Amino acid sequence: MLHMFIENGPWFRAKKLGYGAGLPFKWQGWLLLGIYALALVPLVLISKQGGVAPKIIGFALILFVTAILLAIVRKRTEGGWKWRGDYGA
Repeated sequence: MLHMFIENGPWFRAKKLGYGAGLPFKWQGWLLLGIYALALVPLVLISKQGGVAPKIIGFALILFVTAILLAIVRKRTEGGWKWRGDYGA
């Protein structure tokens, strides 16, 4: 089962205009986004606790999880991340 999740190939379409990735086109990409969204829920709840320390820790963990997401999405984007389009120039 794990080999299905780690199969080679892109999970996200490249953006038609701009830089980065578009929406997923494989189930692995949608699952990754779902896991990311579920991971944010407790981190946001931690950051809403009273005091400065929970806010800093919660925000740092949100940044860390987001960095992991971006690294995976970048690796799994069809054609990689690069500038696309000229916006009608």
